[in-house]
Amino acid sequence: MKNPVNPHPLVAIIPVVVLIALLAVVISLFGSDSLSGGSQIALILAMAVCVLISTAFYHVPWRAFEEQLNKTMGGIFITLLILLSVGMLAGSWMISGVVPTLIYYGVQILSPRFFLVSACLICALISLLSGSSWTTIATIGVALLGIGQALGMSEAWTAGAIISGAYFGDKMSPLSDTTILASSAARVDIFKHIRYMMYTTVPTITITLIIFLIAGLGLHSTGTLHIEEYTKGLSSTFNISAWTLLVPVVTGVLIARQVPSCIVLFISSILAGVMALILQPHILCQIADDASLSHAAAMAKGLAITFYGSTAVETGSAALNDLVSTGGMKGMLNTIWLIICAMCFGAAMVASGMISSITRVIIRWVRSRFTLVSSTVGTGIFLNFTTGDQFISIVLTADMFREVYQQEGYEARLLSRTTEDAATVTSVLVPWNTCGMTQATVLGVPTLTYLPYCFFNYLSPLMSMFIAAIGWKIKRVASQPTESEVSLEN
Repeated sequence: MKNPVNPHPLVAIIPVVVLIALLAVVISLFGSDSLSGGSQIALILAMAVCVLISTAFYHVPWRAFEEQLNKTMGGIFITLLILLSVGMLAGSWMISGVVPTLIYYGVQILSPRFFLVSACLICALISLLSGSSWTTIATIGVALLGIGQALGMSEAWTAGAIISGAYFGDKMSPLSDTTILASSAARVDIFKHIRYMMYTTVPTITITLIIFLIAGLGLHSTGTLHIEEYTKGLSSTFNISAWTLLVPVVTGVLIARQVPSCIVLFISSILAGVMALILQPHILCQIADDASLSHAAAMAKGLAITFYGSTAVETGSAALNDLVSTGGMKGMLNTIWLIICAMCFGAAMVASGMISSITRVIIRWVRSRFTLVSSTVGTGIFLNFTTGDQFISIVLTADMFREVYQQEGYEARLLSRTTEDAATVTSVLVPWNTCGMTQATVLGVPTLTYLPYCFFNYLSPLMSMFIAAIGWKIKRVASQPTESEVSLEN
């Protein structure tokens, strides 16, 4: 349906300004809990402002918003299914012993001289497997910080290594909600998105590891208290077995063969569930916590809870208890709620023509591939500073630039990659962003203290712009009609 008037850019930016103001209030009131409802309300209220302005002053009919909402929600259905599958996978991988086995062997590679690079690698691996930088930092990250202090390492350097590794894994994991969100917001298959990110992310993490390797070579101390605590707790709780590694191997093979992501996640979850039944029946019975059931029935109930609900396993270590706890499908509901609200705001901005109005201003400054990518990077970082939340930054960046990339003839995966290179990894560098606040609190290290040592996080956007400048693996395609052009034709 044709919009009779195109909003002026100064009018189009009003809902965004309102959103920023509301999020500032939400963050000040709720802090790291702002994703549990406050941010969602802010998005809905900002959407209401957009609709009110459009209907009252530009006579955009409500039907236009309904049509765009239907179109947008239909487009994210698979994303929501993937998120539920991710919750199922995260629970099954943990309880089956896949992640505990990897942690058990991983922490034992630590040595004083190679502590920083090892800490970065361990956090990268755990975050890659779990899809959560927050969980990785709050559990193994806290333990690594203590080990670093015992080794005489600066807590700023240690925190930088932990955060760099955790956000590498978060960015590259198919289990990560930010990875799923960035790919879906740009409308790119998640595995295509991850493969394309390797061109910027692998060089960045390589440089980061070299820096941490050189920095740690002069350290000559020992400290094994936390390592022994973790290995003892894991081995006494789980049946640590190399057989569990078959699950990630099979998952990797399926991903390499480009099997659809939903199918990969489901098969991997079922394999992990079978492994749990074979190797961890005692844990499944502990999760079921129902003495009236037979052993087999208790295992079945425990496995079902692992897939859909929250689990807690007693290991004898408070840090390990937090690490091995899972949320299942239920743990993804806040993220799904946030995505739905963010997509509603984005749909309203598209239907009203406000996104098109803003992007037309941006297009005037786009003169080349480099300026396009740089503008995307700058927008993602700016939104992290102004909205205080990486999820909202990802959605808004993708919404604002989707039509620009189409008009300029660039692949959507370039948009999704650039969005992650900017919005996902820089959120933790902003003191008032939910990520920055959370990690500073969890680690006990102020954001501005660890910021200079989070090499991966601020090298990522720079690498994205460098790759754009040289044009490596960046292809132009025939430009497609944009959403605005299609709606005008209709």
